Formats: sequence, C-alpha cells, structure tokens
Amino acid sequence: MADFSVHWVFAFGVLGNIVSFFVFLSPLPTFYKMYKKKSTEGYQSIPCVVALFSAMLWIYYAFLKTNTTLLITINTFGCFVEIIYVGFYLFYASKEARVQTIKLLLLLVVGGFGAIVLVSQFLFEGAVRVQVVGWICLVCSLCVFVAPLCIVKQVIKTKSVEYMPFLLSVFLTLSAVMWFFYGLLLKDFNIAIPNVLGFIFGILQMVLYVMYYNKKEEEFVKEQNLPELKNHVIILHNEKKFPELSEEQIIEIVKLGSLISCTQKFDLALCLHENIAEDHKRLRKTLEI
Repeated sequence: MADFSVHWVFAFGVLGNIVSFFVFLSPLPTFYKMYKKKSTEGYQSIPCVVALFSAMLWIYYAFLKTNTTLLITINTFGCFVEIIYVGFYLFYASKEARVQTIKLLLLLVVGGFGAIVLVSQFLFEGAVRVQVVGWICLVCSLCVFVAPLCIVKQVIKTKSVEYMPFLLSVFLTLSAVMWFFYGLLLKDFNIAIPNVLGFIFGILQMVLYVMYYNKKEEEFVKEQNLPELKNHVIILHNEKKFPELSEEQIIEIVKLGSLISCTQKFDLALCLHENIAEDHKRLRKTLEI
C-alpha cells in the first residue's frame, strides 16, 4: 500500500512538473507582443516578480525537506524563466514602471528571501525550521495565486481580455489540480492547501475570459456596422448642389441603400437626385402655366 502511494506521488509530481513547465512558458505570447510593440503597455510585472520569489522559496523548502526532488527541478526552471521575463520587462518598460519593478525586486527577492533564510537558519532548527519555512511558502503561494487579481480587476474595468492570457489561466488551473494531489498524497498540506485557491482563481479567470471575449466580438461587429449607416448619410449630403430632401425621401434612400451593394450606392444617389430635379422642373412648369 505504501509503495502504491509512492508511485502515485511520483506520478502527480511528474505531471505537476509537465504542466508547470507550460505554466512558466505560457506568458511567451504576451512578451512577444511587448517585443513587437516595443512597449509593456498595460501589462504588469507583479506576477513575474512574485512568481520568482515563490520559486526561490520552494527550492529552499525542498532542500530542507526530504523526498521533494520534483519540487527542486520545476522551481529551478521557474527561477530561470522568471528572471528572463523580468529582465525583458525592464528593457521595454517605461521609466516609472521600471522603477516600481526594481523596488519590488529589492523588497521581495533580495530583502524578503534573504531575511527568511537568515532568520530560519539562526532562530530555528530541525523540524521546526522546515515547518516555519513551509508556512511561509504556503502564504507566498497564496500571494502568487492572488497576484493575477490586478489583471482580473483591469479586465472587469476595461471589459477587455487583452491583458489576461487565456493559456496561463488554463495551465494554472491544471497545475493547481496536479500539485494539490501531490501534496495530499505526500501529506504535505503546505503544498496542497494553496492549490485549492489556485484552482478557484484559475476557473474565475477562464469564466471572465469567456464573458468579456464575447462582448469584445459584439462591440467589433457594432463598430463594423455603424460606419455603413454613416456612409448612406454622407452620400446624400456631401454634394452641396443637391436640393433639400424631405424626411420621407431620406428614409427611402437609406432603405434602398441597405439592399444594394456598396458599389451601387453612389449611382442610386445620383439617380434619385435626377428624379427629384425632374419633379422640381415639372412643378415649375405647372406653376408657370
């Protein structure tokens, strides 16, 4: 039974590594956009910095505890990738965003991680040290899953999913499931508990993406249809020599214009203009008689 449990722990650990590998790579399309536009635009560096800090903490925790090699492998890769992301962000960020990111790096990565290592090494020993660092990792993991809330807030405010990568939300949800079972089978609740929140936030992000992506499509269709109506009015009023048209005539022109192709609209306007001009001539002749 014990061997069976060990096999499942290893299986979920490997699956967690595979999915987390794609989690770390999922922001690549976002950074490719930054590269093309030479700007960070509305993107935030907070998720990357917090993820880097979290990966460093989990590596430290894994070295203090036994049988956690799979935590070391994926978080080492995570540190490497997040360092590249942060460096890329700093290169294209505005001066204000660059300063804020550097402050956050100094606060979390240098000051925070350094203080945790020093305090845990000098004030605690053995199992107590592992437990304290595990609690800190638990809290930090919760912060990692909460960090994208700044993006969620922006999505709700702007009603646009441009700055919330869908792939990241999907892989975060899958990763949370794998690591939850890994921690549960390993009886390490410092690993299992944060991933419950990770699963909830992942589902929330995907729901928001579906909601506001559809709204974006609807607005795009409206924008495409709106200029077509304006073109009808412009065709009728651009020519100053046209006689003044009545409300009924304008409505009739708009109705007819919507039934024909764009290439025929101008011909229709000229035809109607000639008919109206002929009506005016007949009316003058009638009045002269």
